[in-house]
Amino acid sequence: MANFVLNGQAVTIDADPNMPLLWAVREKLGLTGTKFGCGIAQCGACTMHLDGDPIRSCSTPLSMAEGREVTTIEGVSGEDGLASAIQAAWISEQVPQCGYCQSGQIMSATALLRDNPSPSDADIDAAMRGNICRCGTYTRIRRAIKVASGQAQPREEEA
Repeated sequence: MANFVLNGQAVTIDADPNMPLLWAVREKLGLTGTKFGCGIAQCGACTMHLDGDPIRSCSTPLSMAEGREVTTIEGVSGEDGLASAIQAAWISEQVPQCGYCQSGQIMSATALLRDNPSPSDADIDAAMRGNICRCGTYTRIRRAIKVASGQAQPREEEA
């Protein structure tokens, strides 16, 4: 049994405390925005926030969430409009191709910009290092973070 706050709502899950948080949230609570990628905390597709810090939920046991706050991609929009700016930048910069890693990318970018509103390229690289994009849109991701932070203007839509 685990009790925690998920996206601002108190929840109780009756599950093995060693079950990965990813599966508890996806399978027990039905929030499927967070993706399974590698299962060994290497790709970042499963990124959630635990008390505001990005974590790899595929390797974080449910027991770690006890009494804490968990935020998934479904709940990140409540973070003072920051996620809305990030999501708008993701669209304007045409970041997603296949889209599979994007919820994890956005979760990491949200934590970065919350803690560092004007990151340098080196700051972005360091914060996003653990998020793999198989489509290779790293340049677009960096630019989208710069747009969301106000350090760059969004691309104009092509006619």
